[in-house]
Amino acid sequence: MFVFYMLFISAFAMAQDIVLHGKIEYQDHPVAYASVTIDKQKTVSDSMGYFSLVTAIGSRTITVSSAGYKTFTQKINIETENQLPLIVQLQKDEVVLEDLVVTGTMRAIKRSESPVAVEIYTPQFFKKNPAPSIFESLQNVNGVRPQLNCNVCSTGDIHINGLEGPYTMITIDGMPIVSSLASVYGLFGIPTQMIDRVEIVKGPASGLYGSEAVGGLINIITKSPEKAPHFTADIMSTSWQEHTVDLGTKFSITDKIQNLIGVNYYNYQKPYDKNRDNFTDVTLQHRISVFNKMSFKRKKERVASLAARYFYEDRWGGETQWQKQYRGTDIYYGESIYTNRWELIGNYQLPVKEKMFLNVSATSHQQNSVYGNIPYMGDQKIAFGQLLWDHVFIKNHSTLTGLAARYNYYDDNSVATFDFSTNKNQPDRYFIPGIFIQDEWKLDANHLLLSGIRFDHHPSHGIIFTPRLAYKWSLKNRQILRLNAGTGFRVVNLFTEEHAALTGARNVEVLEDLKPERSYNVNLNYTNQWQWNTHSVLIDASLWYSYFTNQIIPDYDTDPNKIIYKNLDGYSATKGFTLNIEWNIANRLKLLAGTTLQDVGKFEKDFSGKSQKRDLVLTEKWSGTWSASYTFPQAAITIDYTGNIYGPMRLPLLSVTDPRPSQSPVWSIQNLQLVKRFSEKIEIYSGIKNLLNWTPAKNADFIIARAHDPFDKNVQYNGNGNIIATPENPYALSFDPTYVFAPNQGRRFFIGARFTVR
Repeated sequence: MFVFYMLFISAFAMAQDIVLHGKIEYQDHPVAYASVTIDKQKTVSDSMGYFSLVTAIGSRTITVSSAGYKTFTQKINIETENQLPLIVQLQKDEVVLEDLVVTGTMRAIKRSESPVAVEIYTPQFFKKNPAPSIFESLQNVNGVRPQLNCNVCSTGDIHINGLEGPYTMITIDGMPIVSSLASVYGLFGIPTQMIDRVEIVKGPASGLYGSEAVGGLINIITKSPEKAPHFTADIMSTSWQEHTVDLGTKFSITDKIQNLIGVNYYNYQKPYDKNRDNFTDVTLQHRISVFNKMSFKRKKERVASLAARYFYEDRWGGETQWQKQYRGTDIYYGESIYTNRWELIGNYQLPVKEKMFLNVSATSHQQNSVYGNIPYMGDQKIAFGQLLWDHVFIKNHSTLTGLAARYNYYDDNSVATFDFSTNKNQPDRYFIPGIFIQDEWKLDANHLLLSGIRFDHHPSHGIIFTPRLAYKWSLKNRQILRLNAGTGFRVVNLFTEEHAALTGARNVEVLEDLKPERSYNVNLNYTNQWQWNTHSVLIDASLWYSYFTNQIIPDYDTDPNKIIYKNLDGYSATKGFTLNIEWNIANRLKLLAGTTLQDVGKFEKDFSGKSQKRDLVLTEKWSGTWSASYTFPQAAITIDYTGNIYGPMRLPLLSVTDPRPSQSPVWSIQNLQLVKRFSEKIEIYSGIKNLLNWTPAKNADFIIARAHDPFDKNVQYNGNGNIIATPENPYALSFDPTYVFAPNQGRRFFIGARFTVR
């Protein structure tokens, strides 16, 4: 009888019903109105992805389905009513290919339909290795390398496929406001809570975006106020005493105006000198950025938005004894930079039948800086306007026509804006109007041809013509082949693009009137995706070739005391191959690996008239990136392992007697992170950056040449102005902080918390 009673109680317990709570998500975003089934019980998630379902304790099978997503089926063990809410992460049926992109064609289309290859990176990707700025976050994107240009002030730019930063165009919501002088500092301080995604085009985009979009384009797309959470916060600190606060909140101003505001604050004030050269290893920074975006509700769902950003930064690096009172003196060496910057972005759909849009932007960048005892005061203002008309003139043809205008004002206290004929300062002012037309011709269901031409008029260089051509072939089984070709141009301003021209460590010599650079580019891209059971694999491979004429490459080799600029008497070329592989297993284990092989060089004739190739400085032959993430659903814990690796690159030595290595070693930065989700509103993360504690100091006896004599007070010269070797200066060197290829910051621990209120 007792045995029968216990069996009865056990059977009753097994059949006991409880209420299971959960949420349906895709990449941490709620999936509304998804169908949820546990055995024979069914329900539908609400507008925020939440669901509740009465079910029995024990082993059960849950099935979740929603249009556009892969059906999710998994065994779960339901124990008690007090267990944590169940989080179900869905996969899109077309994981990456069906995301909307705008960068390649200036038109919002599905990625699978774009004739231009566009890579998409969401905030979830960047959270795998949290960083205080988008500049640092890009280090885990294959083929994209944030390059530091100075050991003292840590300025940098973005290299794409081996091309230096000035060839990369940075836009926010498609507007070219982070360029020239701002390209050095503009990528710092963009609030991450404002970023919806980052779209990257590797290859020429001058046909649509004009000058500077020669090597590639990085477009930062900000969130729409209507779709953003009500409040978000991301707070992080490191063992190096770096502190970052990133906040975002939205609210309604009126029934027709939604507002989203983001704030990014970064503070690092602890000088470290772990390589013992008496210079700060990392630049001290204190910055704040405020970004506000408003969207306006209009009739017929017409678009209207207005965004503004203010950015202020105080950064310095130098000798550890340096204080503010030594700014601009030769007592202690320091590089101190004050930056004041504002930006304005507007997008307005005209109230007409046709799809016509007016895009405008304006920016002001003021820089008060000193490099040792050399002051540099820069003032740049840019206004940009663009009128787009999207129309179908002929069946199967979609035509985009645009009128663009750009006004640029630049002034500084250098020879760049000094008129020697009048002995007066002469700010640089120019107006560049442009017109472009782009046609997308859908040949049939599998073939798409894009053609475009653009004309710009530069006051000094006349009409500049940039055509482009793109072809997309949709093969069987989700395979896509894309071929892109085009030309590019770039008008160079040395003092806004070359940090080395400002430091005063070398004299700048311009041998001729610099002509615009021209490029001819071709890119072949192949994507394919396989899905079976709980596995999804995506590959993305590209071959590229770029040919440059009139290229302006700083010459550090001819004279160690100078940086010589002139148009290349010959040509330069970059060619290579890049491959990305993404593997998703049951949405628990996610693997992403990428590699880039490239050959970049310049070709000039020697004294005998024979063309000679020379590798460019700070350009690696190969590189790789990876990330691996594993999620434990029951514990709500995710582990992220990210890293990159770079092959050797030629480094800028001062002379043949410079004892520092002429080639960098193979080096790698690796990171580990653990994320614990406590609820839909709170998660805590912690980890280690630079797990291997790698720094450039491990490869050389010293990084900064003559760090003990930064003003060259003890350097001796001969009658020709060349440095001579002395017992105090046996290698005949001068002070030089440009020997830099990797961050000086070693291993550090970090901890942070994220809060979200939907």
